[in-house]
Amino acid sequence: MNMKEKLLRFWDTLKRWWHEGIVQRTSRITYDVVWNIILFTCVIMFIGFFLVGGIGLGYFASLVKDEPIRDKESMAMDIYNYSETSSIYFAGEVYAGDIRSDLYREDTTLKEVSPILIDAVIATEDEYFMEHEGVVPKAILRAMVQELTNSSIQTGGSTLTQQLIKNQILTNEVSFERKAKEILLAMRLEQFFEKDEIIEAYLNIIPYGRNSSGRNIAGIQTASQGIFGVDANELSLPQAAYLAGLPQSPSVYTPFLTSGEIKDEDGLQPGINRMKTVLNRMHDMNYITDEELNEALEYDIAQDFTEGKPSIVDQYPYLTFEVEKRAKDIIKDVLMEQDGITKEDIDEDENLEAEYEELAERAMRMDGYEIHTTIDKGIYDAMQEVARNYENYGYDRTFTKTNDEGESYEVTERIQTGAVMIENSSGRIVSFVGGRGHDEDHSNNYAFNTVRSIGSTSKPILVYGPAMEAGVVQPGTPIADYPKTFGNYKVSNYGGGSYGMVSARKALESSYNIPAVDTYMRIINEDPAANYLEKMGVTSLTEGDHYHPSLSLGAMDHGISVEETVNSYSTLGNNGKFVDGYMIEKIVNPDGEVIYEHESEPVEIFSPQTNYLTLDMMRGVVSNGTARYLNSQLNNTTVDWAGKTGTSQEYKDAWFMGTNPNITMGTWIGYDTPYSINAQNHPLSYSHRNLQLWAKLINAAANENPELVTPTDRFERPGGIVERSYCAISGMLPSELCEQAGLVKTDLFNEKYVPSEKDDSLISGSYVVVDGKSVKAGPNTPSEFVEGDGLMFNPEWLKRKGYDNLNDISQLYPRTESEKWEKIAAPSGSVGSSIEDDGKAPASPSSIKKSGSNLTWNTSSSKDVVGYRVYRSSEPGENFKKIGSTTSTSYDIGNDNGVYIVRAVDYFGEESDNSSEVIVGETSDKEEETPDNETNDESERNEENEDENSDEETDESNNEESESDEE
Repeated sequence: MNMKEKLLRFWDTLKRWWHEGIVQRTSRITYDVVWNIILFTCVIMFIGFFLVGGIGLGYFASLVKDEPIRDKESMAMDIYNYSETSSIYFAGEVYAGDIRSDLYREDTTLKEVSPILIDAVIATEDEYFMEHEGVVPKAILRAMVQELTNSSIQTGGSTLTQQLIKNQILTNEVSFERKAKEILLAMRLEQFFEKDEIIEAYLNIIPYGRNSSGRNIAGIQTASQGIFGVDANELSLPQAAYLAGLPQSPSVYTPFLTSGEIKDEDGLQPGINRMKTVLNRMHDMNYITDEELNEALEYDIAQDFTEGKPSIVDQYPYLTFEVEKRAKDIIKDVLMEQDGITKEDIDEDENLEAEYEELAERAMRMDGYEIHTTIDKGIYDAMQEVARNYENYGYDRTFTKTNDEGESYEVTERIQTGAVMIENSSGRIVSFVGGRGHDEDHSNNYAFNTVRSIGSTSKPILVYGPAMEAGVVQPGTPIADYPKTFGNYKVSNYGGGSYGMVSARKALESSYNIPAVDTYMRIINEDPAANYLEKMGVTSLTEGDHYHPSLSLGAMDHGISVEETVNSYSTLGNNGKFVDGYMIEKIVNPDGEVIYEHESEPVEIFSPQTNYLTLDMMRGVVSNGTARYLNSQLNNTTVDWAGKTGTSQEYKDAWFMGTNPNITMGTWIGYDTPYSINAQNHPLSYSHRNLQLWAKLINAAANENPELVTPTDRFERPGGIVERSYCAISGMLPSELCEQAGLVKTDLFNEKYVPSEKDDSLISGSYVVVDGKSVKAGPNTPSEFVEGDGLMFNPEWLKRKGYDNLNDISQLYPRTESEKWEKIAAPSGSVGSSIEDDGKAPASPSSIKKSGSNLTWNTSSSKDVVGYRVYRSSEPGENFKKIGSTTSTSYDIGNDNGVYIVRAVDYFGEESDNSSEVIVGETSDKEEETPDNETNDESERNEENEDENSDEETDESNNEESESDEE
């Protein structure tokens, strides 16, 4: 049977079954069975769906059961609690750079971001961002399937909202619990915040790899500047696409190495490929046209990468570290004040202080503060250039050191420097030089961290200023400069010489040490260290510094920093008012709130009169004294500069402090390991090298801001300053005798301390020596014993001043006027007081004898004897005639024979009885007669004892080295 026949037979059978009703009955049974099966299956599936859903929901609930229910405020605090890099600014709101941080981030607003960048981010990270409510279910299911099947393609299921939650509230932990919490919080976040708020927060927190300095960055503004050198609102389409692609794998796609250099071509390619992916997604979502796509795909993005920029640490290391240190201290105080923590609390709990140190450190680096400094960028840059290129610091020094293991090694040190410039009126630190260059081997800031002996720079602020304030001296006050010891403190001048009677002005101009110590000793009991130096900001003095005379010459246990020394001198530039120096003007938080602003609190140190007189004396240092070399180095010599040089012991440090009506600047040079900088073979002296450096720094600063640095105004002379004449010998009002001697001078005085008494240092007429001391001759004093016939130093004045003990009164003669002083008679011997008449004749001299051609005798035992008269007779028994007189105890009689006697004569003209007679030659049967042999023998024995017991000078050991100062 063929196929056709078979089909016909099957068809006939079907027709028969239909007509007989068999098909209908069978189909109904099948339909019922199938329908029941379908219904049963649906019921089972429905029950299973709810069962699985219930189990899933239960599991989800178990995963998020520990997550607290957050309100809007708490979520806002978490979302916006991202670290932001703090920045440093020069004066005048000039941006300097960001503070060192592990992650650099600058906050921005959505208005400051290019719309193209926003489109690129949405197209790349979350295409349904504007529609979903925090999560996209199908994306989550797709991600779960890919995770469960370990698919090679991982598309991820996180929306931008979820990514924000993960970065700001949760962690990067890979777990179902973290994912469940992320979903829950993302949906809650969408209830509280607008889409613009969410994407703005996202753009500020997301990491973007490294910038052109090789530092880790986050936030779109930081990325725009750090990678392309433009703000986020200036991004082009290719740039926006490149940045939008970075967050998927920042370290891979970033164009920069950790060094800040651009990667090679192979290293750049992954980031470029990612950029193209972003562009295609933007095209798929119709954010860009075909033309824009093709143009962007062809664009060479590598040409837009910004060149490597040095960080603020690279550019301004000294400034950065100093600002960070000061800002941290300020922020620490702010945080403590906010928490009600007092200094007493800190003193009682060391852990509490450590806690706030750490909090301040973290806040300074991560809280996005704007730290505004007082530093003038132009002046600062100019001064750094000078410091780096100055050629006359002096020679490097190579020497051997020993480490802790006892091993020796060679070290080479160069002479370093520190300089600080302060505005007098405000105390703001305008600029500084921290050293010759900052690197691993030279990281110390010599302007602020190094303390050294300040040498003679102490004299105006510790000696002459305070002494004038106390009325002890005035500029014209004469001070005797001759070798002397103060207690056990031995002091000498530079070069070891002395200069006689000099004025305080001259002593300061030429930086004589002995007058400075002499003056200081008159006020040391008033504790000038505490009442002046410490009130002017010096913090490093020890207890011993307060009472040791060496402080007057700048020698101290620890030393003073350049900053504190300049700060002290700025008091003089500010009319005697101390204003503490500062570098941080204000600190502003990211919300624009000023959390700290400096307020100056002037402290009066010197009266205006004392201050002006001190400045006027310091003017002489620059014009005529130890800093006179300076004028040859300054571009502008019309500025009213007052200054002081300083040199420490053994020439280890050289200083110069200079002030004008606007600013004060000081420089220091010296080795890191203290050692003499007095190189004999250098063309410039150590002092001139420092003065030249100071001048170059001032010249450079003046080029940047002449109105501040080199003002035309002069120091204003206050009321209460008068010009008066005085006697250069005593400092008293001139007498006729002082005028006759040509020693009347004129100087400025505080009118409160103008001398009121007339000079009595000179006398006319003559003097006699009584008991080895000079006294003015009385009306009855025999003229034959009187010395001098014109001007003479008043013995009583010499005694009052303590000069009667000088072996040589010419030590008082000033070198510059010695010819005038030499015309004044000097009493021989010590100076005595006036003589009282006892009404008795003096005792006779004893032990008279002839010795060679001289007649000699012992002094009279009376204390008012002024001299001796010698008498002679031809023969014994004849009348004696006076042949001469003398103030000594010998008289030359030559070879004349005869009988001799000596009589003592007192201050009032009374003669003694005759001494024993001495017969010389053959005047009778007797040879030379020496009566009273017992007396003579006793006298001779006394003379021998005196010779044996002559005073021996004892040189008491002195631990203090004599101070040395500049020429």
